[in-house]
Amino acid sequence: MSPLPSSLIANQAESIQIETLELLEWPRLCQHLATFTATKLGAIVARQLPIPSDRRTSETLLAQTREAWELERSATGGLNFGGIADIGSALDRATRGGVLAGEELLEVATTLSGARNLRRAIDQREDLPALAALVEELRTYPELEQEIHYCIDDRGDVTDRASPKLAEIREKLRAGRDWIYQKLHNIMQQQSNAIQEPNISQRGDRFVIPVKASHKDVIRGIVHDTSSTGATLYVEPHTITEQNNRLRQWQRQEAIESEIVRRRLSEQIAEVAPDLERLLAVATELDLAAARARYSFWIEGNAPRFIEAGETLTLRQLRHPLLIWQQKHEQGRDVIPIDVRVDPTIRVVAITGPNTGGKTVTLKTLGLAALMAKAGLFVPAREPVELPWFSQVLADIGDEQSIEQNLSTFSGHIRRIVRILDALEPDRPAATDGLGAIATERAHGGAPLPEGDFDDANNPESDGNETVGAQGLAPSADRPATNDDSDDQNGLGAIATERAHGGAPLRERGLESLVLLDEVGAGTDPAEGSALAAALLEALADRARLTVATTHFGELKTLKYRDSRFENASVEFDDQTLSPTYRLLWGIPGRSNALSIARRLGLDEAVVTAAGDRVGGQSEDINRTIAGLEAERRRQEAKANEVAHLLQRAEFLHEQIDRKAQTLKEREDQLKQTQEAAVQKEIERARSEIAQVIRQLQRGTPTGQQAQQATAQVGEIAQKFLPSQQPKPKPKGYKPQVGERVRVPKLGGAAEVLAIDEADEEITIRMGLIKATLSFADVESLDGKKIEVQKPEPKPAPPPKTKERSILRTSGNTLDIRGARVADAEIEVEQAIDRAISADFGCLWILHGKGTGKLRDGVRAHLKTHRLVERFEDAPREDGGTGVTIAYLR
Repeated sequence: MSPLPSSLIANQAESIQIETLELLEWPRLCQHLATFTATKLGAIVARQLPIPSDRRTSETLLAQTREAWELERSATGGLNFGGIADIGSALDRATRGGVLAGEELLEVATTLSGARNLRRAIDQREDLPALAALVEELRTYPELEQEIHYCIDDRGDVTDRASPKLAEIREKLRAGRDWIYQKLHNIMQQQSNAIQEPNISQRGDRFVIPVKASHKDVIRGIVHDTSSTGATLYVEPHTITEQNNRLRQWQRQEAIESEIVRRRLSEQIAEVAPDLERLLAVATELDLAAARARYSFWIEGNAPRFIEAGETLTLRQLRHPLLIWQQKHEQGRDVIPIDVRVDPTIRVVAITGPNTGGKTVTLKTLGLAALMAKAGLFVPAREPVELPWFSQVLADIGDEQSIEQNLSTFSGHIRRIVRILDALEPDRPAATDGLGAIATERAHGGAPLPEGDFDDANNPESDGNETVGAQGLAPSADRPATNDDSDDQNGLGAIATERAHGGAPLRERGLESLVLLDEVGAGTDPAEGSALAAALLEALADRARLTVATTHFGELKTLKYRDSRFENASVEFDDQTLSPTYRLLWGIPGRSNALSIARRLGLDEAVVTAAGDRVGGQSEDINRTIAGLEAERRRQEAKANEVAHLLQRAEFLHEQIDRKAQTLKEREDQLKQTQEAAVQKEIERARSEIAQVIRQLQRGTPTGQQAQQATAQVGEIAQKFLPSQQPKPKPKGYKPQVGERVRVPKLGGAAEVLAIDEADEEITIRMGLIKATLSFADVESLDGKKIEVQKPEPKPAPPPKTKERSILRTSGNTLDIRGARVADAEIEVEQAIDRAISADFGCLWILHGKGTGKLRDGVRAHLKTHRLVERFEDAPREDGGTGVTIAYLR
């Protein structure tokens, strides 16, 4: 048979990719993404989110999403799309010469303003290169925006200032309406009996008043309408008919002039339409980037990294995004994550396990993760998220059985697999006898396979579409086939042909593809289906970057041990609850649980035993080995979880200690600062006192006693406050307790304390059978500390007896300054105070007389500021009264 036309193969490749998106429920994810957009056009594009065909575009989209994510997390918030409208149809009509309505013109202006605000928000930050590249060439035409706002008001109407002629017409309209209103009010007042109600209304742009039908002859005019009961006539009086006609003419002139303004603005928009279309496209791209960031944040996703050849695919705690939506929006069950780790040498992963165990959902989760990364979305998995950039994601999931198209389950799978192989290698020639070569190698030793399809009854383990307790995840696979019901036409036969001839050259597109196969080989005889599945997976190992297939066939589990490019995985099954846990286990094939489930559910033991005998002992040994591996894996996971918990606890305690240490250090620094500030304050006060003494010495006869006293005070302050002058605390001594164990160096061992006599400084100990009383000096703690000896505190010495200073009036402590000037008197008082202190007098009697009181006031003002004068007062009446001042010295 000649090769298929290239155009037909291309269409088939595109068809299987589109069908894969439907099988993986990519449109549902796009619908969810659209709810996070801010603009109408962004929502439309998000619902049909395109998937890039090259890696560079995907990396650019991821960079945009990452930067939009950072903006969303910033204090200023994310991008604001206020004012952005879908002006695409308006631009198209403007370029065709159409006149835009006022509302459309206003939307153009607000879109220009919104785009300018977006560019300003991005330009304000320097860490957004991907978003900055989008708005770099953006033109927002502020002059056009201003012109539109000048001519169009917020309601979309043309303003009076847009045209002098329009303003003149509207002025006539206002005046004409006012004249009509005044005229009608006068008529209603004059003919109030004929008026149904005093309201002016309009009928067909004509002003009318409600007139009683019985008084229609009272008010002559044109009847424009009648009430439903016929009791009211809406009459246009003849007196305003001419004015109404003028209003109609002015209204038509107003409409013409408004259209002239709107046409002028529409032509200006048409001139820059290409730039405005680019502006709208950029705004939509920014909206999509922000929506991807918000959606990624909502599903708790992390940015993926596309790995190179030789790196490991790593997806830890990967969750299905549609199940996350069901959990959060539809009160669904908790999403159970899976761990995916594929070494770079692995090309095929065979997943086995029970029905409804989550195998199909695992395929969909992995496929959606690859598509999300390509489309610039974050993946709902823990960091690091590392996976290849798959050029194609191709899937055969679901059941294509169709009565109308005469397709069985097996034929439906084969049809789809054929198209997958065509998409991987579009240049491969069509095969003429596909199943024959595989059957010859795998099943019958050269005998051809029987033609036709096999009943699904031959494969009772086929589980169809598996879901994890959530409706809507099972794909609709009702796509009808277009060819007849032959099992192979141009696909699988080439597998055997290529293997026999050493393999055809591999195309780059196929090498970078991800293939997902659900229940490969199902729907036919188990032996032949298993042979076909093994041959198919071996062929896909040569053609695709990674193939993940679910199966119940035991033979596929052994491929790992014959080909290093294969790996096994299984979905975990709980033997106690007889239900799957939906956890994915790597490196361990799934085991058959049919007999154990049947036994636990109460099936006759004889039947179960007979079934076990039919299976054979080797199968039972394999199941026991797999069960042992699973048990050992669970033990290792439990230990790992315990270690992780301890490590997390240790890190938490370490952080607490660090925080407390930091707090104590800050408090210590604060206390030191407070202490230093207090010391500086005291020193400044002492310096001030010293300066005062110096000033006093400079005014009088020099004497060093006062300066010495001030210097001594400074020394006392320094000794009191400076840290270097503080006495160091003595280390605390050791005090043993009764019952405590201590060490006796002389005896070379430890002993138990029985009694302690602090008065005699003795301690009674017991060492084995020996009981002894030792002095404190012979005993120490186990870590070598000596016992503290309490020394009696010395009795405080009695305070020294101070000499009584005389305050009696004598010739030695009396100063007579009567008749002196105030300045001279201050010098004499200063000298007298020095003599009195030297002679240890308690006070100084100053005779200044009464007179005008000027000398007394000057002397007392001097005494008030003197640092050696404690206080002063008038002398008793008998000793001179107010003519004498007694100054008490410190």
